[in-house]
Amino acid sequence: MAHNALVGTADSRTPRLGRAVGATQPVTQAGGVVLLLPDGEAASSRRPSARAHAAALPLARRLAREGRADGLVAHVVRYRGRGWNGPDAQLAADASWAVSEAVRRYGDVPVCLAGRGMGARAALRAGGHDAVASVLALAPWLPEEDRAAEPEPVRQLVGRRVLLVHGTRDARTDPELSFRFAERAKKTNRDTCRFEVHADGHALRQYHAEVHALAVDFVLSSLFGHPQSRPLTDALAAPPPLGLRMPLAAGFGRSLNR
Repeated sequence: MAHNALVGTADSRTPRLGRAVGATQPVTQAGGVVLLLPDGEAASSRRPSARAHAAALPLARRLAREGRADGLVAHVVRYRGRGWNGPDAQLAADASWAVSEAVRRYGDVPVCLAGRGMGARAALRAGGHDAVASVLALAPWLPEEDRAAEPEPVRQLVGRRVLLVHGTRDARTDPELSFRFAERAKKTNRDTCRFEVHADGHALRQYHAEVHALAVDFVLSSLFGHPQSRPLTDALAAPPPLGLRMPLAAGFGRSLNR
């Protein structure tokens, strides 16, 4: 009964895409779209977190700036609520809605879903949308593997380029679970890789410059065919576990070997 009430509260709201990040007026044309999916909670009937939304803005601004020449448009998705809420997977449903809304606004353009924490789980789950070309999952929240439950799906990611990034000292989301997920995803989709940020936590603050540079490298190469950096190329080509435990070097992005 309590669960139904929780879901009903969240469902009374609607997700929103809002104005493109950095735009001073409505944007009607795009060469590609990146949708930033903020962090959330496992179960909650509360409204979306303003703090999580604000935390997604710096990367959104960086991507919009770096991709301007290619017509990249960035949006931070506003969910109905902040909870995943069990089998309803509300954040994933909102992510899928956001992709459809981007297609409605901009036409047949490639889309990258880029999420953090619970938003990263939503990005991975919604990655099967026809318009999605790539998925970036930062410090993804993934459930413990339970023999009584179905494992987190990976087949929807076939045909997409997928990058997971996780701090080795993340105390909020288990980096080992993202490694296991990446292992399963790699078996069905060779275009999957994972980087480890040594000694960094959930927010990836210590190496935020390197993480943002890697995100730009990944998004621009996956959406527009830009030459990608050597570390990203190596991570995608390397067999497990090497390509799934690729260290993100300090200073990455200062002199990319494209």
